Amino acid sequence: MNAPIDVSFFPRAAKPLASYKPYWARRFGTAPFLPMSRAEMDALGWDSCDVILVTGDAYVDHPSFGMAVIGRVLEAQGFRVGIIAQPDWHSADAFKALGRPNLFWGVTAGNMDSMINRYTADRKIRSDDAYTPGDEGGKRPDRAAIVYSQRCREAYRDVPIVLGGIEGSLRRIAHYDYWSDKVRRSIVVDSKCDLLLYGNAERALVEVAHRLARREPVEQITDVRGTAFVRRASEPGWMEIDSTEVDQPGRVDAHLNPYQTTGEQAANTTDSIAASACQTGDGGQFDAEPQPLRFVPNPALRGRTAPRERTVIRLPSYEQVKRDAVLYAHANRVLHLETNPGNARALVQAHGEGATARDVWLNPPPIPLTTAEMDWVFDLPYARSPHPRYADERGRHDGATKIPAWEMIRFSVNIMRGCFGGCTFCSITEHEGRIIQSRSEDSIVREVEAMRDQVQGFTGVVSDLGGPTANMYRLGCKSPQIEAACRKPSCVYPGICSNLTTNHDPLIGIYRRVRKLRGVKKVLIGSGLRYDLAVKSPAYVKELVQHHVGGYLKIAPEHTEAGPLSKMMKPGIGSYDRFKQLFDKFSQEAGKEQFLIPYFIAAHPGTTDEDMLNLALWLKAHGFRADQVQAFYPSPMATATAMYHTGLNPLKGIHRDERGEKVDTVKGERRRRLHKALLRWHDPNNWPLLRQALKDMGRADLIGNGRHHLIPTWQPLDEGGYRSARRKNSTPARPTRPVKGRMLTQHTGLPPRATGGAGGGGKPLKKAR
Repeated sequence: MNAPIDVSFFPRAAKPLASYKPYWARRFGTAPFLPMSRAEMDALGWDSCDVILVTGDAYVDHPSFGMAVIGRVLEAQGFRVGIIAQPDWHSADAFKALGRPNLFWGVTAGNMDSMINRYTADRKIRSDDAYTPGDEGGKRPDRAAIVYSQRCREAYRDVPIVLGGIEGSLRRIAHYDYWSDKVRRSIVVDSKCDLLLYGNAERALVEVAHRLARREPVEQITDVRGTAFVRRASEPGWMEIDSTEVDQPGRVDAHLNPYQTTGEQAANTTDSIAASACQTGDGGQFDAEPQPLRFVPNPALRGRTAPRERTVIRLPSYEQVKRDAVLYAHANRVLHLETNPGNARALVQAHGEGATARDVWLNPPPIPLTTAEMDWVFDLPYARSPHPRYADERGRHDGATKIPAWEMIRFSVNIMRGCFGGCTFCSITEHEGRIIQSRSEDSIVREVEAMRDQVQGFTGVVSDLGGPTANMYRLGCKSPQIEAACRKPSCVYPGICSNLTTNHDPLIGIYRRVRKLRGVKKVLIGSGLRYDLAVKSPAYVKELVQHHVGGYLKIAPEHTEAGPLSKMMKPGIGSYDRFKQLFDKFSQEAGKEQFLIPYFIAAHPGTTDEDMLNLALWLKAHGFRADQVQAFYPSPMATATAMYHTGLNPLKGIHRDERGEKVDTVKGERRRRLHKALLRWHDPNNWPLLRQALKDMGRADLIGNGRHHLIPTWQPLDEGGYRSARRKNSTPARPTRPVKGRMLTQHTGLPPRATGGAGGGGKPLKKAR
């Protein structure tokens, strides 16, 4: 078993969460549910709330719901915490329901980005919302974090606003907004919040809450890791360097390769700094016209290097990245290079020009929680059910009061956080980070026992022991020193790092221990599996397949072709084949008929029409028929979104000349429809579009009525189904095994609409028998 996270190798020692002196209001004790009304406050003996949390989700007091975690963490620190869930945002009245908060507002759009929650990948409005009672859509506004912040300011203008959640994390700098098809300002500017807490924010939130409780002005709280804020003057005592000194988007000797070893990176970084210090002309003149900017190296840097903990990197301004795609891709690349808490530097980005100019300052990412701190967070007294407000007259949460997101995770347990996969389309890394934070076995067992004893309707089946990825529990770097210094965006691409532990024995141990608990009949794994890691431990695959698969197992190859896979930072399809061999072997040994459910993404940057055609042929050859498909969804700040917006590949370095790698981006309704149709090659409704596309591609040989053809020449008489009589030489529709339950995607990294999925996208496939 690998050792717990050693925070001593991070730049500043982290104060343990449980070491703060509790706030005086702790005397009121623990609330059965955090209050949502004045009547509940009165019953608890409260005259006011110290902190009021505003969220776009229904309030479910369970550790899978961010507001419940934040609320219980603050409560454990002694603060009185109220919750305003899914308020009517059309006026400030609903935001006054609990009175004026004594310390601050805590604002979030919810577990899921409000725009992704409300709109499909084709920008169509969804009719449902899994985080709302009755699955009802429209209960939160677009860009909810901004709207809620405005209403909080209207309700009580002098109360500080602390913004958090994944919607804030993904918008902490100027970012491409898919829904308006333009670059928007940092959410810190648009929301006018006092502080943004990005990532998993327990550590930052606790420190901020206690400092505000000591009456420290919020504008003076500028040194907390994992926070962002607006300032108008430069910070004294800091050395500012231009981002082009770190990763120059023009004529340079060499770009830092993020996949080099730590030693190679250190050598190249030293050479780069030396070369930068010797420059005498402009610091990054571009090769192509027009040249909108001249980058001048900071004179203070010449001949010396600033300590990292007192260095801030200035990114191109909002106005610059808005009008220049090259600078946008460059800023995105630098942001992702500065994400390791062990070596990341502060970032700053100007918004506005002249007298109205303001800087958005981003402190380095938060230091990960230790195993002891993870246990402390998950052992807090959660009620493990929705607030009684959502129950019917009999106290049941069903029918119009049922919250689908709660039903999906009701009998599951989160055993870890983070993902070192680094998939370019996924939001998990941007929010939770690359360092795995795992709970102890005892803490996991305590939660399973609490679920068994407290959660109504438990039948003995644990639906999941997982997290963002099912099999990264207690995996990490073999060396804390290397982990704190590494700048690689992925530990498993283009291959598994030699410094990464792949020992699955701790995970096997927790599986065995949980399934032996009294009252537990079955333990399933619902989170998506990282199969390229799993094949390194055949013993784990055997344990998983023979004891923890309920007929189907979700994995995410995402594609079969090297072009799109290289832009996703995903392994080749050969890894899938090796895992499938083990899966089939161990299923057969156990005498079980079980199936893999692979996920695929259509229209990802770097995907050509020929790539999608080859994927369709692979699907047919392997007998897969997609039930639903998912087109690439450009979430803010993701590397793949930078590719989509700019047509450049930030993974290879940014240039204005032919050295910069151009990326084929799939835009336009017809081409996106084609890529989705190729995933659903078997659907007769798609055949007219596919026939024309195949002819245009010079592949009319794939149209015919034989088994070697992709689609037939004939069309069903009835639009909705097949002919009742089989045509001669035609390929009949083979029966499929139905997939039970509602399978949803993971590519946004936002559970539980994104339940499981190893950072994957796409939709599940039915396996032809």
